[in-house]
Amino acid sequence: MSETTLRAHGLRIGHLEPGPANAITDVGGVRVGHITVIRDEPDPPAGRGAARTGVTAILPGPAESFFRRPVPAGAAVLNGAGELTGFLQVSEWGLLETPVFLTSTMAVGRVFDGAVAAACEADAAVGVDDVVIPIVGECDDSWLNDARTVQVEAADAARAVRGATAGAVPQGCVGAGTGMVAFGWKGGIGSSSRVVPEVAATVGVLVLANFGSARDLRLDGVPVFPAIGDGIDPRPPAGSCIAVVATDAPLQPAQLERLARRAGLGLARTGSVAHHGSGEIFLAFSTPATARDGQPPLRVDRTVVPDEHLNPLFAAAVEATEEAVLNALWAAVDTEGREGRLVRALPHAPVLELLRRHGRL
Repeated sequence: MSETTLRAHGLRIGHLEPGPANAITDVGGVRVGHITVIRDEPDPPAGRGAARTGVTAILPGPAESFFRRPVPAGAAVLNGAGELTGFLQVSEWGLLETPVFLTSTMAVGRVFDGAVAAACEADAAVGVDDVVIPIVGECDDSWLNDARTVQVEAADAARAVRGATAGAVPQGCVGAGTGMVAFGWKGGIGSSSRVVPEVAATVGVLVLANFGSARDLRLDGVPVFPAIGDGIDPRPPAGSCIAVVATDAPLQPAQLERLARRAGLGLARTGSVAHHGSGEIFLAFSTPATARDGQPPLRVDRTVVPDEHLNPLFAAAVEATEEAVLNALWAAVDTEGREGRLVRALPHAPVLELLRRHGRL
């Protein structure tokens, strides 16, 4: 496993084991793509300032199959000071028919346009047989990123889809996570997974971590403040966190909504209290596809997991969400953004020493 994870240093979150990549891509068929936008100098002719932002795409399977064979999905909210387009349709129909895109708050419209174009590119029936409502989630990166001018292009959505890969997921200051801040430290993209032997399934989580107060941060229950301090982020605690939960367990939409809700417990373990100005919004999907317009489902060989067997999946979602947030912090680097603002990354050496003193390593 990458040295950019605390697990590589011996920290074990929870009781379940991760998959080979310890990422959402351990769920079969899931891929992740990032487009990172960094611009160090203001560009007056283009009307753009410093850029620390990007786009991240999570694909449950081949892009060309979503429209005709959407996957089961469910969504939940812990605190709603944020946006996830398509949330109402997922809640109503229990289906996901586009990739999930993550970006900066004020870039949602542009990425939505790009997501529509990407869907039309993937399937000529989109917009002809029926329309799609893309899933675009956001967090506010304006502390480091000049958000007054949208820094991403609509085409970045399709680029993120085309560049999506399985296996190890780049984490920290990449894609949508480039300008994010969490617990007063540099945040961003984090991912983790858990294997659930009881139901022969895997649960994977990817978070866009941009929330929390430095005084609340916990690493496997160990308080980081005041021993380590903070990353010099003077803003009041708010921010947001989008969590995407994937599983290859065959679940119904109502079960997936319940699974998505457990991401909030994972955030709580890291120290989140879901502040008034924070948006904690969660989406879960299952990779066995649902039939649409007479098309057969991609997988029909497994029956739905009974509700009484969901507990191991719930535990997996909680553990993977907690570790995904920690991975976002651990993989991040010191980042200077607009107006010379600097947010430091969580310092590795003193954190490891703190964890040793508390018997976590």
